[in-house]
Amino acid sequence: MCNLVGIRIVVTRATHQAEELASPLRELGADVILAPVIGIAAPADPAPLREAAAQCDEYDWIIFTSANAVTAFAAELPQPRPSCAARVAAIGASTRKAAEDSGFAVAVVPAEYVAESLVEALGTQHLMGARILIPSAAVTRDVAPQALLKLGARVETVEAYRNVIPSGAEERIAEVFTEPYPDWVTFASSSAAENTLKLSGREALQRVKVATIGPITSGTVRKLGLTVAAEARVHNAAGLVEAICAS
Repeated sequence: MCNLVGIRIVVTRATHQAEELASPLRELGADVILAPVIGIAAPADPAPLREAAAQCDEYDWIIFTSANAVTAFAAELPQPRPSCAARVAAIGASTRKAAEDSGFAVAVVPAEYVAESLVEALGTQHLMGARILIPSAAVTRDVAPQALLKLGARVETVEAYRNVIPSGAEERIAEVFTEPYPDWVTFASSSAAENTLKLSGREALQRVKVATIGPITSGTVRKLGLTVAAEARVHNAAGLVEAICAS
């Protein structure tokens, strides 16, 4: 079993999601430092999300790329809830669980927890003319929508939430990234990497080993001028813990 006793690891996930990663790290003996650099805010204009939720039954597919998107979309569903005949696809185990907990039956989960794999999985379906809804963060990669359009689908993306830097994050990051520096910092999204760099500066992060949840986040980390010391092969919290243990 992996032994992380005495290893100091920074978890940068949003407060409401941090324990999914922090808890197993603590169980292995790590000294976990919570430093959330992601906060979830409502969309700048909630009307498009509310309208899409009201038309839930009219889509052929709804694609959820994060648990936050599920939560935001489900909160806008009218009560009593419509039948929502749309089939649902979810990226990753956490997103699938969030969708199922919200009452959605998930039809497709890709082999890998990235947008490209999801598009590949959906490519086996008949998508010509299919109406697809993607509730997502305000700033997100457009890989899935563009690829689905090429398959003949009619794709609608709506802003379901915004990733923001939470109050107090700058002070917390300054407190964490100082002597003695932590051993690891974990990034479960590109936004977490970008926000941490913005708050800490590159020099501070260069003193710490970086672990990422998958190739998309790793690509962002490298573009920011940093080195990836560990990357999860399975793109979830458990995979991130495994990657740190294997390094």
